[in-house]
Amino acid sequence: MQTPASTRHARIAASYARQIEAQLLPPGSRLPSVRACARTHGVNPQTVVAAYDLLQARGLVESRPKRGFFVRAPRAAAPAAPTRPPAPPTDTTALVRGMFAQMHGALRGMPGAGTLPEEWLRTPALAQALRRLLRSGELDAVSLGYGHPQGDPVLRQALARHLAEADVRVVPQQLLSVLGATQALDLIARTFARPGDAVMVESPGWAAQFAQLAQAGLQLLPVPRGADGPDLDRVAHWARSRAPRLLVIVSRLHNPTGASLHAHHAHRLLQLARTHGFVIVEDDVYGALCDAPSTLLATMDGLEQTLYIGGFSKLLVPGWRVGFVAGSTERIERLTDAKLLAGLTSPALGERGCAELLGDGTLRRVAASLRARLAPARRQAVELALQHGCRLDAPAQGMFGWLDTGVDADALARRMFDRGWLLAPGRLFDPLGGPSTRMRINFAHARDAGFWGQLAAARAELGA
Repeated sequence: MQTPASTRHARIAASYARQIEAQLLPPGSRLPSVRACARTHGVNPQTVVAAYDLLQARGLVESRPKRGFFVRAPRAAAPAAPTRPPAPPTDTTALVRGMFAQMHGALRGMPGAGTLPEEWLRTPALAQALRRLLRSGELDAVSLGYGHPQGDPVLRQALARHLAEADVRVVPQQLLSVLGATQALDLIARTFARPGDAVMVESPGWAAQFAQLAQAGLQLLPVPRGADGPDLDRVAHWARSRAPRLLVIVSRLHNPTGASLHAHHAHRLLQLARTHGFVIVEDDVYGALCDAPSTLLATMDGLEQTLYIGGFSKLLVPGWRVGFVAGSTERIERLTDAKLLAGLTSPALGERGCAELLGDGTLRRVAASLRARLAPARRQAVELALQHGCRLDAPAQGMFGWLDTGVDADALARRMFDRGWLLAPGRLFDPLGGPSTRMRINFAHARDAGFWGQLAAARAELGA
């Protein structure tokens, strides 16, 4: 039975509304022309006009004479401060929105997710750690007062021992606990740079980091990321011409390509940092998933020109939001002051629980188990990708693959979102937000042959 026109135009409107609300169609985006949309959906132009009218009535789009229909920008609550550069487009929040939509069953799957599946992370060790705290009588001590400004002393002692195994030599005074790597970068950006300063970022790199740094009023200087690390000639160029304050880098299992820093490359990078005086912010939240030992700048440098970020949210306790920064004593003191002003202290209960998990070897065992599960998942996802006409730009390692789809990844993401799948198009990983045919896949979430079949169909619709 043929679907009534009234239902067809409502469905088209609902499809675009979901894409707009998920910010896969950011403010200012132009909707397809009436005729193009009619061809795509197999309806007559009047049905499309009715759909666009619905979107206008909801305040989601606006008609511009002789130009078409465009996504409306949300109303600003107040004018922006004149001394602060505008924040970047908010479409980078699409992945975060999608993560919560998945939690509530609104999506079929998240091949673009940044986290491992919940069932992979579920372990009785978490409850056991909390029970040990209860039995020890420490619950009141870590719950009824504010924690230590630098973080729970027991956690920092355990972290110092843990980092020594990776040859990062620190004492507890060189460690600061934070609410995950996100807060770590925010504190660093606001402590060691000022609005208008320049900061170097990898391209591709992680969209949330770009948005954080831009919100702090910093100017982003893109540095191409290759298999061995960031482009050293570009780093040297920016260092001479713009005097950046920071370089933010993922040295092991880079997000999104999965590549790791080569030792010779790391040595030359540290030379540039010392010569030009910028601080290297080394984000190592995925390092425990490395199958083989790999280079850490913090080890080579002894934390003289580096700040090292780590945490437990990616592979152990996402909900506890426990992370840390390691650095020189002087830099950690400055970051502690910034943390106090931003939110006083961090919750000591989760920090003490993480100390228990470090002390009994849980982190080491969990990391080994996750590496063992990721290996076959990677092989399966890569095989499916190749079978369906895609290719990886770099050898598959860790959680993520950098996939060339051969078509506009933004358009592909919108079509797949409408089918119930959340993708991570390449534009989200470009500091300048340029168009891309690449997308990031999470191997653990990309093993569904049905997803790849629908992706192939969507690519064909886009001319692949």
